[in-house]
Amino acid sequence: MNSFTEENYLKAIFHLSAEDGIVVSTNKISETINTTAASVTDMLKKLAEKKLISYIKYQGATLTQSGRQVAAAIVRKHRLWEVFLVDKLGFKWDEVHEIAEELEHINSEELINRLDHFLGLPSNDPHGDPIPDSQGNINQKKLLKVSKLIPGQQGSISGVSEHSSVFLQFLEKSGLTLGANLTIKDVMPFDGSVTLLINDLKEITISREVAKNILVMI
Repeated sequence: MNSFTEENYLKAIFHLSAEDGIVVSTNKISETINTTAASVTDMLKKLAEKKLISYIKYQGATLTQSGRQVAAAIVRKHRLWEVFLVDKLGFKWDEVHEIAEELEHINSEELINRLDHFLGLPSNDPHGDPIPDSQGNINQKKLLKVSKLIPGQQGSISGVSEHSSVFLQFLEKSGLTLGANLTIKDVMPFDGSVTLLINDLKEITISREVAKNILVMI
């Protein structure tokens, strides 16, 4: 059985490899886990000994097949618990991430499979992220960052890449929630801020930082 810390490292590598390619640097992991590079190096060596990752000094880490299966299972549990908390217990989408961080370490495959069926086999969590199936497969939709769009383009919000409570609360207050239709009106060259129209009703200007964390399907 892997420790909570080991599982958190595997999950971090899983997410970072999806964003930046296959090899994940020690510095990237250090930033994500919020610990020192030396601590990261020690843990990567430990995970490599367990054959959960491949680690090359000064380059970074990649998940092995068994490591990816472990990471995908953790992500699956996390996202299913988020669905349960929102759909069945009435939590808001900005309240569930930290609770799910605790629940994802419950080590019962039978419980998670029953939870999955109880929820109706959901394909996405409350933030639009795809939920891995019991085999670790993910049906990843092709989504674009709002910061990559140009004036005139349209899309519907299908996910977010920042899950902090303050960010999600900002989106909620601004009407930038899942399913909202956006039309890009203008992009400021100076700072990358984006003016957009929400559901053909409300015009708003958001910073580049916000725009790059909102994912849309064109």
